[in-house]
Amino acid sequence: MRSRRLFAWLAGLISLTGLPYLLYGLSYLVRGPEGSPADKDHDVEPSVSVVLPTYNEERIVESKLAGICGWDYPLEKMEVVVVDSSDDATPEIIREFFEGREAPELQLIEETERRGLAVALNEAYAAASNEVVVKTDCDSKVAGDALREAVANLADPEIEAVTGRNAEVLGGSEVERGYRDVQARIQTLESHVDSTFIFHGPFSAFERDSIVAIDEDSIADDTELALKIRKNGGRVIFDPAIRYKEASHSEFRKRRTQKDRRAMGLLRLLWRQRDMLGRYGSYGTVVLPFNWWFMGGSPTLVMAGVGLASLGAVAVGGPFGLVVPVGIGGFVWLGGRDSLGALQPAYALFDTQVSLFRAAVKLLRGEGDGTWDIDMELRGAFEEG
Repeated sequence: MRSRRLFAWLAGLISLTGLPYLLYGLSYLVRGPEGSPADKDHDVEPSVSVVLPTYNEERIVESKLAGICGWDYPLEKMEVVVVDSSDDATPEIIREFFEGREAPELQLIEETERRGLAVALNEAYAAASNEVVVKTDCDSKVAGDALREAVANLADPEIEAVTGRNAEVLGGSEVERGYRDVQARIQTLESHVDSTFIFHGPFSAFERDSIVAIDEDSIADDTELALKIRKNGGRVIFDPAIRYKEASHSEFRKRRTQKDRRAMGLLRLLWRQRDMLGRYGSYGTVVLPFNWWFMGGSPTLVMAGVGLASLGAVAVGGPFGLVVPVGIGGFVWLGGRDSLGALQPAYALFDTQVSLFRAAVKLLRGEGDGTWDIDMELRGAFEEG
């Protein structure tokens, strides 16, 4: 009888922790609204400042700048604002690129010391002089029509910021691709409800007059700026027609640095802006509560469920109970090698929950700052992609 009760309790716990999997699974089966909620106008051509933060990007910065110059947009209506803290040849390569060719105007802000990404971005945003400001990362490849799609969204008076989707994962990570596909559906739904929460570094666009300073220790700079714009009354949305490519790992250990840091930034931002819960229309009553649950509560339940299910199985079944932790280990091993087939999206979600749990622990320890490290393997994927 005790064994049956224990297994019933474990089954209930696993069912509870499986709620995020159910939600994301339903997003595959139930088609919600699609596309941008904005009243888009593709005929507008406002002036645009492209903000590009760089740090030791000598391997890839020329390719990135060539990509920006290749966007389907009048170069005379663009400027590129680079804020650089490199100790390699990056600034020299940037200056040489803009000499003697048809290109947007260049503002190159060279920092004498590395003060963190948020500080650099605040300086770049302050220097940007045009009507629309686009922030993009050096290690991302942006579709040629992304800027036109972005300004078409911002032509809607209600919309003050817009971001896009990772349409192709450089490096071939099925784990990240599966997660981003489902995330895109969730963000589309959030945007139709009110506004989306997460903004993406590879490409985000903002009305210049809506930009406010972000915290100097921010490690979720793009999302923080979007959230503050929503707090000031603007609407911030996701448009899947804005496409970019970003590199990512699949292997479990390699993903931790990249994913854990992002998760730390989002969790800290949710905590610092907790006064928004229940306010600001459906953003505070629907969008933020879901993200609080998914990022704050669910990871703890998932980790507790995995741990208790493993311990309970061993306690009840003895050596035979080891099938549960071995099965979980096999799930992680196969998932990290993109070998789970139809179950890859479930592994991608599990991987995200692991990062969110680890991020919460790190934040409680007081870890996390505004600097970022270069992943040379991902840089290689960018060059090959």
